[in-house]
Amino acid sequence: MKKPIAYWTFDEGQGNQAAESVSGQADTVQFALGKGRFQAPRDPVWAEGIKGKALSFDGYSTFIRRLAGQTAQPVENLTITAWLAPRTYDYGAENRLSAIVNQHNREKKEGYILGLFRYGALSLQAGVDGEWLETWSSEPVPLHRWSFVSAVFAGSEGRISIYLNGRKTAETLLDQPLKITPSSADLLIGRNNNGVILAESFIMNHYDGWMDELAIYDSALTEDEIRRQYEQDLQPYEGVIPSIQREAMEIPRSYFAADRHRPQFHMNPPGHWMNEPHAPLYFGGQYHLFYQQNPNGPFYHHIHWGHAVSPDLVHWRDLPTALSPEAGLDPDGIWSGSAAYDPDGMPVLFYTIGNNGETPNQSIGIAQSAYPADGDNDLKTWLKHPSPIVRQERGAGLFGEFRDPFVWSEEGIYYMLVGTGAGGEEEGGTALVYVSSDMLNWECRGPLYISDYAKYPYLGKAWELPVLLPLPLEGKEAASSGKHVLLISPWGEGAKVEVNYWVGVWDRETCRFTPDDEEPGLIDVGDFHFTGPSGMVDPRTGRSLVFTIAQGERTPEIDYDCGWAHGAGMPVSLFLRADGRLGVEPVEETERLRGRRLLSAAGSSLEEINRQLADVSGDLLEIILSFHSCRAEQFGISLRRSPDGAEETVIRFNRPEQRLEVDRTKTTLDERERTRGIQGGLLPIGEEDLHLHIFVDRSLIECYAGGLKSLTTRAYPSRLDALGLLLWADGPVEHVDMEVWEMTPAYSW
Repeated sequence: MKKPIAYWTFDEGQGNQAAESVSGQADTVQFALGKGRFQAPRDPVWAEGIKGKALSFDGYSTFIRRLAGQTAQPVENLTITAWLAPRTYDYGAENRLSAIVNQHNREKKEGYILGLFRYGALSLQAGVDGEWLETWSSEPVPLHRWSFVSAVFAGSEGRISIYLNGRKTAETLLDQPLKITPSSADLLIGRNNNGVILAESFIMNHYDGWMDELAIYDSALTEDEIRRQYEQDLQPYEGVIPSIQREAMEIPRSYFAADRHRPQFHMNPPGHWMNEPHAPLYFGGQYHLFYQQNPNGPFYHHIHWGHAVSPDLVHWRDLPTALSPEAGLDPDGIWSGSAAYDPDGMPVLFYTIGNNGETPNQSIGIAQSAYPADGDNDLKTWLKHPSPIVRQERGAGLFGEFRDPFVWSEEGIYYMLVGTGAGGEEEGGTALVYVSSDMLNWECRGPLYISDYAKYPYLGKAWELPVLLPLPLEGKEAASSGKHVLLISPWGEGAKVEVNYWVGVWDRETCRFTPDDEEPGLIDVGDFHFTGPSGMVDPRTGRSLVFTIAQGERTPEIDYDCGWAHGAGMPVSLFLRADGRLGVEPVEETERLRGRRLLSAAGSSLEEINRQLADVSGDLLEIILSFHSCRAEQFGISLRRSPDGAEETVIRFNRPEQRLEVDRTKTTLDERERTRGIQGGLLPIGEEDLHLHIFVDRSLIECYAGGLKSLTTRAYPSRLDALGLLLWADGPVEHVDMEVWEMTPAYSW
């Protein structure tokens, strides 16, 4: 058997070094969490390999760099072999490969690269005599299982071949000898030499998954030699490729738990990037929640549907990705949607198909659960309908903007809202209403309601994420008020991205919604931190529940170093108050997260409570606070406060202006963070006492005020001692009630 010129066994199993056994040199494994920016430095993830251990590449930051000249660069003959278990497939930005190993410059037509493309396509590419040659395998490399990949550049024979598990799957034959044009680039493992830069900090075209036994030869291995190597590696397994538990390949949530800014008792992804949660449903004793996910890194790209389950809306368990982009149907993304139940009571997902090869690039798809065939009520397996169930027709809404289906049923008829615009020059956003009796064949019944763009330009030219929910009466979840609430997110010119709502009447005969007031309201006054609404009627309790994203507000450079971005807000219950206004409260199940009670005071003076608060601190807290007989004009609470007050985030109420605000002018001393300024909005309580229900979950702060409004914000203090609490007022406050609890994590480690 020929000897390699470079060979990485990845048998270390720990640390941040990978030894190359031919030279004896140890190469540093680059890994974002190795910087230790907001937690102690972490080593890259290691896994069980085919032979010994394997290295897990995270899809955006894990790679090995060997400087040019440290390894001989094959010219006439080249063979690369490796065992791979991909976790996800890369999008393939600019048609570039996610590199397994490479030392190349495609534009200069120099060097070579072996890598994967969309849907597992395997390719060997090289610069030869001023040309760029590409050979593609006809068989994809599967996800979540080991495969032995081999690529041979036999220059003396004019042959380029690719093998999968010892079998030839592609070959290019030329009638002349070939030589690889050397490249001055460094040799990289796991990262493309010429990856596309996104948002200044992220280099695309990364390999995502496990890798073992990577070897580079300056000779052309024969088909027989490759097959023997494959069979030899499998001898300990009696010739059968060992299986991998899917869960073992998932992003390790525990890697991010010690990050001092990462929320702990809210739902969030295991790691990397999420956007809005959606498609909540209740089935088999569990709540299911899906969410927009990029499994390749903490940035927006190539959207999948993540999946989590909970017995109670507050304790969560991660499940494997539910829906992934696939060739043909939805190659460019699984965008937002909702869930409903078919006539047999089985869950069905509705989602926005992303396909840039069509116009418009958005249509509506459907996926049905494989339960009970998949064995349990975790609903891990979803079967997509092979074609879109609804496409936008010209004349139906603003052409090209057609997404985010919201589906429910009434008396055997299914209704679907799809976000779009009215389409006229001066018209605003709307949602088209579709009806169906079978979930597959839909009839358009026109716009639900059209916003007035001239009066309310901040509502944009189109709507995203329309949600229509019945409103139960306050304190009587089973009793209908006869009213509905319509939630939308504005999009387009002039749009201010907040969750706007109208309370009004839904007429299922005409498929129209008539608001009580033309001007919409805001649920949250925190300025862009409470967005991306989805909703459901809880079949267990009759509550109308809403789920949102709590935006992270950080720079791409910080997101890169952290390895995670964004998370969900606390689920909230919407209802019609006795005074006819919309009510909003966090779900009562949040009490199940309470740990130790840190403070309980009733009828105390502000000064007395502050004396007790001197012994109370934390960044995982629930606070219930009421100000009685308060003659101050402004009053509130300082959170995440350093002992000297140099850092603090202040929630306050301005009585004369009837405004609930957060003051973040001193939130952090770290100039790289974006958390700045004062945000807030109207809280019309008149002379009533102020009642606040506050959650502090590291960087995420949510304040619910009097059952009328919420204020969601973010705080990233630079000081480790910014953990204190302090009440304040600019005038007399006779009585204060306050309770403080430690909160426990939403996830079990």
